[in-house]
This record gives sequence, C-alpha cells and structure tokens, in this order.
Amino acid sequence: MTEKELSILLESEEIEVIEMPLKKDTKGLYGDNLIAINKNLSTVNEKKCVLMEELGHHYMNYGDITDQSKLENKRQERKARAWGYKRLVGIIDLINAYKYGVRNRYELAEYLDVTEEFIEDALKYYKEKYGPYYIIDNYIVYFEPLIVFESSKF
Repeated sequence: MTEKELSILLESEEIEVIEMPLKKDTKGLYGDNLIAINKNLSTVNEKKCVLMEELGHHYMNYGDITDQSKLENKRQERKARAWGYKRLVGIIDLINAYKYGVRNRYELAEYLDVTEEFIEDALKYYKEKYGPYYIIDNYIVYFEPLIVFESSKF
C-alpha cells in the first residue's frame, strides 16, 4: 500500500493521525478514530508499519485490549497485526518482489517500504497460518527461508 493509498484510506475512514511522545516500548495506540504514533520512531517505514497495525485495530478489534495477559486481548492483537501484514507484505507482494528481482529480506523491505522486522513478523505469521509454504497459481512460496519458486507443474 502506497503512502497515497494509505492517506486516502485514513481520510475515508475519518481517522486522525498524530505523532506524540509515548512510552518507550509503545509504538502506537488506536482509539475512537484516532491513531497516536510514537514520535520517536526512527524511520518513515517504521511509522508506516505501526500505522497499518493500528488501522488493523480500527477494523478488527473492539474495546480496550491493552492488558495482554488476557487471551482474548492477545487474539485481537494478533488479528490487528495480521490485517497489516496482509496489506503490506501479502503473499502476492512476495511473488511480485521475486519477479522484480528481490532476493533477500533487506531488498524485500526496501521494495515494500517496510521494516525488516515487519517482514520477519509477517513471514512468521504466514508460517504459523499456512505451514512451511503456500502454493498459489504457478508459485510456491517458502517462508523460512524465504524462497519463491515458479513452475507450471503446480
């Protein structure tokens, strides 16, 4: 998702985004159509990743889930993160990156304008959800290590 597409989405949902000081380990918060992003985040890509997770909370969650010792809150947190992963590091995005010539995680993060940490988390999520690989059309995507194969035999 490009910055312009993200901006359009935020506007259409009437969500305000502000940067402000937050606790050191808090990257972002969502509540009542307001996303607060920690102003101390170091890169635009890191802010984009946090913003997508917080948007995931807008679409996928309800209530206060800050107490992560509760199982239901952990589930809601996972749903919000998964929403962001699918939009910024979708499986089709992995295939398109392969077609473009991307061959490692650093290049992939650059290609998708996300952080390497976000790539790692997304791949871990896909591996937990689908197992070691995913087959779509003429492609097989292995998640660890990240490898994309193209074949007409699938």
